[in-house]
Amino acid sequence: MIRLKIIIVFLAATLAAHAQCPLRNTAIDGEEYITFNLYFNWQFVWVKAGTASLTTTPTTRHGRDAFRTSLITRGNGKADKFFILRDTINAVCTRNLEPLSFRKGAREGDRYTVDDANYNYSNGRLHVKLHRQKNDGTHVCETKSPDACVFDMLNLFQRARSFDLNTWQKGHEEHITVASGVKLVEAILRYKGRETVKGDNGVKYSCLKLEYIEKPDGKEKSVATFFATADKRHIPVRIDINLRFGSAKAFLTNIKTNPTN
Repeated sequence: MIRLKIIIVFLAATLAAHAQCPLRNTAIDGEEYITFNLYFNWQFVWVKAGTASLTTTPTTRHGRDAFRTSLITRGNGKADKFFILRDTINAVCTRNLEPLSFRKGAREGDRYTVDDANYNYSNGRLHVKLHRQKNDGTHVCETKSPDACVFDMLNLFQRARSFDLNTWQKGHEEHITVASGVKLVEAILRYKGRETVKGDNGVKYSCLKLEYIEKPDGKEKSVATFFATADKRHIPVRIDINLRFGSAKAFLTNIKTNPTN
């Protein structure tokens, strides 16, 4: 009986660790503010589309130290003639990069949607409450309790910055589960090697190239490709984004940091 209790306790601890999926944070330290220029491709013509900002600040959530990340994209009047792009994405994760919440309000073209994900780690399991406000104003809600770790696009992006990419070979893949709307979909991070990328600040960077792929129906759909600095912070220098209409690119313009240590 004692042996059985020990086994049960061990399994519970293992499941809890698996459900929460912590990762040692090596990239984010304190406040971080990164800005980008956005470019949009319309029928083989690239136009300056606006700006984007990626802001990370220390915060607390449910009494725990955490990081809050905001990604804001704003198209300009010229780009609006082709495609309206207004995204505001907020995500909160623990200092060990476990996702706690996610919200995306997106106006893309004539379509506006809101997606929410709230993560609860209790009794050794992960519970994710998913919500989507559709373009017609109707709401859909689902609660999932998967065995696997679950992330969303912004928390996953911040988490990937602490991966030890220098140990990966070209073609290496990380298979993950991602919250998308009210569904959990299979996704892949595929390492595509190194490339030198010039930011809009005029600086050339040695970058690691990562492609983010989703498989909502079993078929691969390339969502974005990230070029991040080949140091331990993995600062994004360029992001290629596949949209419903055309494609977009973001190029680094400025980095400001305020480390806590």
